[in-house]
Amino acid sequence: MMKKILFYCQYLTGMGHLVRSTEIVRQLVKDFQVYCINGGPTVPGFEIPSQVEIATLPPLWIENGQLQVTDGFANIEEVKEARRNALINLFDRFKPDCLITEFFPFGRHKLFFELIPLLDYIKAVAPSTKIICSVRDIVGRTDLDKEEETICQLTSKYFNCILFHADPKFQKLEESFSRVKDLNCKVKYTGFVAQSSPENNDLSEFDLANLNRKEPIILVSIGGGIIGYDLLKYVIQSSSILRKKLPHHIQIFTGSFMPEEQFLQLKQAALSKSNVTLQRYTSNLMAYMRKADLSISLTGYNTTMNILRTGVRSLVVPIGHYSYDKERVIRTKKLEKLGIVEVIEPEDLEPAYLAKKIMNCLLKIQIQKQIISSIFKVQKKTTFFLKELLEKSVLTAA
Repeated sequence: MMKKILFYCQYLTGMGHLVRSTEIVRQLVKDFQVYCINGGPTVPGFEIPSQVEIATLPPLWIENGQLQVTDGFANIEEVKEARRNALINLFDRFKPDCLITEFFPFGRHKLFFELIPLLDYIKAVAPSTKIICSVRDIVGRTDLDKEEETICQLTSKYFNCILFHADPKFQKLEESFSRVKDLNCKVKYTGFVAQSSPENNDLSEFDLANLNRKEPIILVSIGGGIIGYDLLKYVIQSSSILRKKLPHHIQIFTGSFMPEEQFLQLKQAALSKSNVTLQRYTSNLMAYMRKADLSISLTGYNTTMNILRTGVRSLVVPIGHYSYDKERVIRTKKLEKLGIVEVIEPEDLEPAYLAKKIMNCLLKIQIQKQIISSIFKVQKKTTFFLKELLEKSVLTAA
C-alpha cells in the first residue's frame, strides 16, 4: 500500500510557493498518495495534477502586512477557527504517514494559530507521523535574527527533516540562515524545483497566435502580480521608443493577483501600442519562455528556474515583496556574477534607459548558458528522501 503524504501549501502574497509546491506533488504522486491543502486564493486557470486530492481552506492572504479574509466570513477570528478545525479534521480523515509544511517554520509565523495546534495534535495522537519542511533556496529576510531562536525551537520540537530545494554549489542554507547547526534535524539538498509543462498542453488560439509571431518576442512577466506594476508600466512606455528601433512584439502577463485598478490602468496604456499584448495569466508560460528572444522579469524562485531550464536571454529587476526581504537581491547577484542574467536596479527604471537595455540584449550574440545540472534531479531526489524517511525510518530528530 502506498504511503500517504499530507502537503500543506499557503501562499500569502504571490503564487510562487503554489507553483513550487505543485511541481513537487506532481512527482510525489508517482510513489505516494498525496493530499494537498491549499490555503491561498484561487488562481483561475492554474492546474493541480489530477492525481492529487485537494482540500481548500477558507483563503487567507496579506495586504499591507495584515491577514485578509475572503467574502462570506464575518471576521478574521471566524476564519482562523474554521481553518484550525478543518486541518485537524483533514488529518484525522486522511491519516497520513507524513506531513509536509511548505516554508514553515522559516516563514508563515502569522499562521501559528493553526499550525501549532495541528503539530501538537499530531504529536499527541499520531507520534509516528513524520513532519517535514519544504523550503526554497533562500530564506532571505534581513530581520531573521529576531526569529531564528523560534525557528530552531520549532524544528527541534516537531520536525524530522528539512528538504532544501537548492543546489549546494549555488546556494547553501547557512548563507541565509546562520543557525543551521541548531536546527536539530536533518537537512537534505534536493536540487532545484523546475516548472514542467501542464498536463493539458493544448494551446489556446491566443497562445498559438502569439507563439507563432515572426518578429522577436519580448516576454514580460511578474509572477502573481502583487508586485511589479512599475516594471510593466515602464515597459509599456518604452515600447514607443523600441517600435522605432527594431522589429519585436512585447507579450506581458500581469499575474492573477494584480489589483484590478492597476490591471485596467496597464490595459488602457497598452491599447494604443500595436507592439504590446497584455494578459493576466497563461498556463503555458514555459512555452513562451522557450520561444522568447528576451525575458524581462523579477527574480523569484520559479522564474529563475524557468530561465535556467530554457536558457532564455534574461533581463531582470530584483523587486521584493518587502524592504526587508532580500531573497531576490541575493539570487540576482549570484546569477549576474555567473553571467546568466542582466540586471536593472529598481531605482533605475525609466522608459529611455529600459529601452536601451532591451535593445542591447536583443542585439547581442546569444551565448549558450550552462544550466545547473541538478535542476532536473529535484523530483527524483525529493521522492528518494521521502521514501527513505517513510520506509526505512532512518531520519529522526537528533
